Amino acid sequence: MLVDSHCHLDFPDFSDDLDGIVSRAAAAGVGRMVTISTRVRKLDQLLAIVARYDNVYCSVGTHPHNADEEDGISPDELIALTNHPKVVALGEAGLDYFYDNGSPEAQARGFRAHIAAARATGLPLVIHTREADEDCARILEEEAAKGSFRAVLHCYTGGRELAMKAISLGLHIGFTGILTFKKSEALRTLAAELPADRILVETDSPYLAPGKFRGKRNEPAYVVEVAKVLAETRGVSLDEVSRQTTENFFRLFSKVKAQGAA
Repeated sequence: MLVDSHCHLDFPDFSDDLDGIVSRAAAAGVGRMVTISTRVRKLDQLLAIVARYDNVYCSVGTHPHNADEEDGISPDELIALTNHPKVVALGEAGLDYFYDNGSPEAQARGFRAHIAAARATGLPLVIHTREADEDCARILEEEAAKGSFRAVLHCYTGGRELAMKAISLGLHIGFTGILTFKKSEALRTLAAELPADRILVETDSPYLAPGKFRGKRNEPAYVVEVAKVLAETRGVSLDEVSRQTTENFFRLFSKVKAQGAA
């Protein structure tokens, strides 16, 4: 079994095809999906989706692009929203300096609030970081000094230094279809080096379709292609990568496992 640890089933790209998306994922051996929140104020849309499908779960959080729009959401508010049985993670939150969406100050405030909620609940934080390695590493280190928390740096495209800082803090790294792109040699080198118990696979669909489907709408079933390239990169079988990343997922997203998903 594989798990798509990060997709966006509430995005308009999927609105007319949700049953098909979930069915094709199951047919491809994808046993669980986590549809990731980008706006706390739109959590109801995610809850409506997870109510329809036993094998789909969600997170709650504010994407850094929306940090100004949802500035000031407190850790307590986030914590309260995680009481729902199918809300299994915080985020995605973090820093994105690639686009000029969300001021750096609001992004940092939101990032720290989500970390506080993750620390208090024990749920994992899904971290979005892009072109912000130095600031992300600094915030992670400062917050870890206040108390440990669990997290995954999803859709990883950053440098080796940030990745190793995250690993040293007990965090995980998630890989998407970007790993399959021809230009991603440095990312594959990093993926080969990371500890086996700290890696996850994901699609970030509807975006970032892996090489085989490049230019098309991505979907959770295609996480298999990410796993294939990860297996080749690490010199192990697809079965081994499937087993390891699924074990890693259930250990990190332990609220899913507690509901009998394992």
